[in-house]
Amino acid sequence: MAAPPRLKATSASPGVATGPAYVATPMAAAASPPSHLSGLTELGNAIEKAIRDLRALAAGTDPESGEIIEFQIEVLQDPTLMEMAGARIDAGENIVFAWVGTLDTYIRELECAEEDQLQARAVDILDVKNRVLSILTGTPIDDFPAGSIYVGKDMEPSRFLAHDWSAGGGIALYAGSAVGHVALLARSRSVPMVIGAGRFTTEKGQHIGVDGDSGIIMLQIAKQSATTAPHDHRLTSMASAADNGILHTADGCQVLLAINVNAPEEIDAIDVATTAGIGLMRSEFAVTSLGDAANEEKQFAIYRRLLDWTDGRSTTIRMLDIGGDKPLAGLIDVPSLRGIRLLLARPEIARVQARALLRAAVFGSLQIMLPMVMFPSDVDDIRQIYREESDALSRRGVPHRMPPIGMMVEVPAAALMLDEFESADFFSFGTNDLAQYLVASPREDADFALYQAKAVPAVLRLLTQAIRLAGKKPVSICGDMAGDPSLTAALLAAGIRHFSMAPAQLPAIRSAIVGLKADGTKAAGE
Repeated sequence: MAAPPRLKATSASPGVATGPAYVATPMAAAASPPSHLSGLTELGNAIEKAIRDLRALAAGTDPESGEIIEFQIEVLQDPTLMEMAGARIDAGENIVFAWVGTLDTYIRELECAEEDQLQARAVDILDVKNRVLSILTGTPIDDFPAGSIYVGKDMEPSRFLAHDWSAGGGIALYAGSAVGHVALLARSRSVPMVIGAGRFTTEKGQHIGVDGDSGIIMLQIAKQSATTAPHDHRLTSMASAADNGILHTADGCQVLLAINVNAPEEIDAIDVATTAGIGLMRSEFAVTSLGDAANEEKQFAIYRRLLDWTDGRSTTIRMLDIGGDKPLAGLIDVPSLRGIRLLLARPEIARVQARALLRAAVFGSLQIMLPMVMFPSDVDDIRQIYREESDALSRRGVPHRMPPIGMMVEVPAAALMLDEFESADFFSFGTNDLAQYLVASPREDADFALYQAKAVPAVLRLLTQAIRLAGKKPVSICGDMAGDPSLTAALLAAGIRHFSMAPAQLPAIRSAIVGLKADGTKAAGE
């Protein structure tokens, strides 16, 4: 029997699934709105219903999915959208087209953005547009049959979340992004997914396959060869070794394994005794709006919760890596700046977070990490903010403590000059952005995964050089490379002794380390 035709795409989530194709079609705006729809009141009501629906969808879901839905709610609550749609209605457009035109303008701006993360946000705005549109027109957004392979240009996060994946199924996209929200959700729920296939033709119901390991779409496969995707293995595959994340290589060198955390709720399913602590907490996933950024008490509670959980283990919290390709809802005046540049341009944001972190530091072994640092003066300027806020807390008699302040090494310019960063207390390598800038490819680009793989030798060479420049200061790695067991030997050889990764990756890295010596070579008998 001849093998089924194969179409090369790009892997976005591993695993293999087969099933009948579900070919998605874009939702169209009605030429004329229902007669009872005329103005802003109706649009406001539709938006409110969409928000209620999203909140219902978020109920009982996991923290990662909740953050995505919360972002969409923040978008719907942005008064700018109503103002822009209202202007269109006042100019004579019907309500449906006013809404679609407003959101389409927003989507096009994001799709044309140079920054990869901004491009990835376009599908979230498309999701918001279609949700309100379905309410305005009375046309529900259809789910697709369980076990199907979803085929389309892209996929909205809420459609992914509303679908029952327990029967298997997969995703094959003409375009898409490996770092977009749907890809993130697919990886977390073990749903095979490929992107960047380009437009291809398959009939609705025709059995096809998705190979998320090799980035292949198999067309016209026999129905009897269908298999189902694995169900959610996140928790069952979680590390169970209660070694406090302290391992030794075959020749006795100590290695620490910590975890990356995006939201405080993520720690609830993890046994702290399996980790050396938190190597990276991305605070921008817990502080999702300008209101959160101004809320010192909310931030203090989040950081305190993490420190209570780690129970004395090292806890590294990265200051807000927002702006540029990581927009913060409500923050619109400095869209081109990101990370440390934005924090220094908007010091009122940095000062609120500094106060919350200074106060939380009393309750554990806290380290503060600065994002997207480029120049030594970046660290000096932020440190000065911490000194001033510390003095102010002292004058008020508020308990606090100055924790170590280090930096994420993710910009090549900083990695090449690491010996110049005297005021940084520690370094942690963020290999995702480092690879992005080394290969000059946005992370949203469908080909980025390919470029990233090819860039591994360059990233390793830069890491090796930077670690030498770091001298005696502590170094660690918290990018995706840390959780890839095929790279563990090379990272050990480069001098890395502290790895931080997604919790589900701990077992594989444990297994890799115990069979290696400190120089990355295999131990005898391995």
